[in-house]
Amino acid sequence: MTSQQESDSVFQVVVRRALAGGDAANLQLHFAVALLDRYRGGAGFSLIRTDTVGRLKKAGGWSIDFGIAPGEEQIHAAVGDLLRLPEAEREHWAFHATALPASKMYLQMRLAPGSCFDDGEVRPWE
Repeated sequence: MTSQQESDSVFQVVVRRALAGGDAANLQLHFAVALLDRYRGGAGFSLIRTDTVGRLKKAGGWSIDFGIAPGEEQIHAAVGDLLRLPEAEREHWAFHATALPASKMYLQMRLAPGSCFDDGEVRPWE
């Protein structure tokens, strides 16, 4: 089993539990690693890591654990942990959010339910 297959397998367990329990707190969002630049060497911040996991901590305040994706160009964190960040920090993280391969049109549809989107002819999926 490849490293990617192992990651997919664990991710599938996370998704299965979220769907079974109606709790999305452990679902992962992905971010460009550049979001950490704001905290590196910043007064009052501690940023530590292992090969695949990191922790960002503000002295006397909040902290968040995150995963480091292969290639180290992205990090990922649990939705529940992100919701516990202060509002200004959530905005910073949102600015650096990255999409995994996805349908732009579908994402737009989710933002404006009931709107009409021209995305080609409707046809059976064969």
